[in-house]
Amino acid sequence: MTRVIGIDPGLRLCGYGVVDLADGVIEPTLVEGGVIRIDADAPMEQRLGQLHEELAAVVDRLEPDCFAVEKLYAHYKHPRTAILMGHARGVILLCAQQYGLSVQDWPSTEVKKALTGYGHASKEQVQRAVQSQCGLDEIPSPPDVADAIAIALCHARRLAVQKL
Repeated sequence: MTRVIGIDPGLRLCGYGVVDLADGVIEPTLVEGGVIRIDADAPMEQRLGQLHEELAAVVDRLEPDCFAVEKLYAHYKHPRTAILMGHARGVILLCAQQYGLSVQDWPSTEVKKALTGYGHASKEQVQRAVQSQCGLDEIPSPPDVADAIAIALCHARRLAVQKL
C-alpha cells in the first residue's frame, strides 16, 4: 500500500488530502482531507513556522509515503502571489525532505483534467468531482481541501498506472 499526501500550498489556508492506494488497485481511497489555517496577520516568518509545525504534525499523524504538490504557477499580472506561494511551497518541500519523502509536482490544469476531464475547471467543479469520486455526503470545503484531495488522487492514480 502507498499513502499519498496532496498539498494545495497557501499562506492563509493550506489544504491537504491523504489517500491510500492498495497494491494492484487503480482507485485510491480517501483517508482524510483538511486545511491548515494560518494567522494571516502574523509576520511572514511566523506564518512559515506555523505552516511547518502544523504540516509536520499532519505528516507525523498520517505517515504518508510521498508528497504531491501543486506546481507553482505565476501569472504576469500577479507576480507577488507567485512569490508568496513560493515561500509556502519551500516550507512544504523542506518538510518532505526532512521526512525523507519524495515530492511530485502537478500543474493545476493536469489535476483538473484528471478529475473533471477539463483542465480549466472551476473550483466548484473540482469540489463536486472530489465529492462524487470519494463518495462524500457534502462537497469538501473550503476549496483548498478539495484541491489537495484532487492532487493526491491524481498522483495516486498515476502511480497505480505505472505499477501495472
